Amino acid sequence: MTLDLRMTRHLPATPEEVFDAYTDAEQQKIWFNILHEKPDIVEIEVDLRVGGKQTVVWGASPDALFRETQTFIEIDRPHRLVTDATGSSPDGDTMTTRIEVTFEDDDGGTQVTVVQSGFPTPEIRDFFVSEGWAGAFDRIEAFLVRKRRSTSAGA
Repeated sequence: MTLDLRMTRHLPATPEEVFDAYTDAEQQKIWFNILHEKPDIVEIEVDLRVGGKQTVVWGASPDALFRETQTFIEIDRPHRLVTDATGSSPDGDTMTTRIEVTFEDDDGGTQVTVVQSGFPTPEIRDFFVSEGWAGAFDRIEAFLVRKRRSTSAGA
């Protein structure tokens, strides 16, 4: 039996802006650290095409690195993204899940829904709900708000 999570968040930008912030390596480097939380990204590469990969390596120190590689299964910009993700922790534990993200136009912003399936235990799933995705949504939202403010100020 595998366990799934489903999370939804309204973000203050168009589906195109949210999709691009979520998939573009340079934007990810900014929003990943925007709230000055550790760990910092050490490396990120994105090959945004079906069969392409996104690899992120991060950690508090070079000897305590986490790695996640996602293989793009489906890309329908700016509506839907499906990946198979394999992550490994510094102690060598690995986990593979499927991540489906949808981006829907919603009341002047975007309703983002994440369904991640394949968690081996409820504790790991719950960690991804409370820490992983909640933190990612908070950082992406802060990035989009700052980006919108700087665009408005420059106009």
